[in-house]
Amino acid sequence: MTLSVLRAADRAAVPWKNGGGVTREIAAWPPGSGFDDFAWRISMAEVREDGPFSSFPGIDRVLTVLEGALRLTVQDAGVFDLSPCSAPLAFDGAALTSAQLTAGPVLDLNVMTRRGAAIARVDRVTSHLDLPPMAAACLVFALADGVEVHSAGEFHQLDRYDGVLSRTVASVEASAEAQAIVVWLTISDTRA
Repeated sequence: MTLSVLRAADRAAVPWKNGGGVTREIAAWPPGSGFDDFAWRISMAEVREDGPFSSFPGIDRVLTVLEGALRLTVQDAGVFDLSPCSAPLAFDGAALTSAQLTAGPVLDLNVMTRRGAAIARVDRVTSHLDLPPMAAACLVFALADGVEVHSAGEFHQLDRYDGVLSRTVASVEASAEAQAIVVWLTISDTRA
């Protein structure tokens, strides 16, 4: 995997699996995979009305609210009030899940990994962060203009909702004004 700069303006809107909203894929592995055969998938979703989430049996999900706020009810896990200030929420993609908007429409970052094929960790970055070499991939996702990514002697300035996907990201410069999210991806199944 080489370094890829993923610009927000280049993402196409696609209906949700259940038809209840819109998603914009940021990256997936393997390249060209669909909902039924990805090892991991990262996307942004627009939630414009209350309703159920799509069911993804065998998938682990991590949801991070970027804009707006919602109350997420996840079967056997509880009820969670999520906003841009909330920590990322991990839950089982097969669990019956529904959203109730509490502060207008919501934009979220959704990380999905197929159980047994990949594992994800999602962290917010508000300062300098040196990243260790990754086993599979790392996505740095800018929450505001001005996030800087340094990788293999290259420098990339990210605008809001842009990303850099690479194995070789060395460091991220973020701030309270220009925060970022780092998604760590590890492939646990060599066939993935």
